[in-house]
Amino acid sequence: MNKTDHTAFIKKTANQLGFDYCGIAKAVFLDEDARRLEAWLSKGMNGKMQYMENHFDLRTNPSLLVPGAKSVITLLKNYYPKDFQQEGSPKISKYAYGKDYHEVIRAKLREFLAVVQDELGEINGRGFVDSAPVLERSWANRSGLGWIGKNGNLITKQQGSFFFIATLIVDIELDYDDAFAKDYCGSCRKCIEACPTDAIMEDKTINGSSCISYFTIELKDMLLPGDMKGKFQNWMFGCDVCQDVCPWNRFSKPHNESAFSPIPEVLNLSSKEWEEMTEESFRTIFKESPIKRTKFGGIKRNLSFLNHGILNHGDTDDIK
Repeated sequence: MNKTDHTAFIKKTANQLGFDYCGIAKAVFLDEDARRLEAWLSKGMNGKMQYMENHFDLRTNPSLLVPGAKSVITLLKNYYPKDFQQEGSPKISKYAYGKDYHEVIRAKLREFLAVVQDELGEINGRGFVDSAPVLERSWANRSGLGWIGKNGNLITKQQGSFFFIATLIVDIELDYDDAFAKDYCGSCRKCIEACPTDAIMEDKTINGSSCISYFTIELKDMLLPGDMKGKFQNWMFGCDVCQDVCPWNRFSKPHNESAFSPIPEVLNLSSKEWEEMTEESFRTIFKESPIKRTKFGGIKRNLSFLNHGILNHGDTDDIK
């Protein structure tokens, strides 16, 4: 088999494993991205997410992740749901409706690499899904899958932006897709205008330290900033505002991945039921959910902030 045959096999395998899109780019040093990331970090826009400052070189040089890296395969997996939460409930980002996508997609990546190695021979590679120092949106753009919108999300012309992005770096040459060169956001400013905390800037920069997702998931402090009171629009875990208002997401279609089917409690629990939930129930219900990431204490903190702007119990310890 030549590299064209290899490429065709890889794209066919991606489709068979349930990925919606597959693009391939040459593994190169991301010099422009390195400069942009360095400037973003220097402005403190990562907030207390110190992990984003770690392994800087690995984020921009795929050969440091996979020695001899030749190709970066980017895969998209749709997570747009068919069913939604009941009106008035504390809001949860759509990506967290079902099972933890890290586990679901990581298993698919392991299978992907095994199938490719079985068919094509000795290939070294590593798969990544939002849990390692990989600039997945840049690679998706370079692979021809879409453009990075003003809201910082990768947007596809066909179905919008409700996709998980997975990356597979391998040490074989393949046929490479052309980068997605055009920006179809145009003069639209809907996401900028709709962001409740003004986290989206005019120059496509996202101030991560002002994002509702940062406050409700990443920030481990038991006290949320007082100047954010009244701005969360009932978002308890994550935030989808900038995607919900994006005109390109009118093309979103419900996924067909059973693992992403909503946990019944996510759709049906009322505010009162969330507030009365015990830690034992939380751990049982959300043991396979990404919601467990913020832990029981984080959910209680977020609920209290939505309702009162303060904590009921005055605990100032970090959420561990």
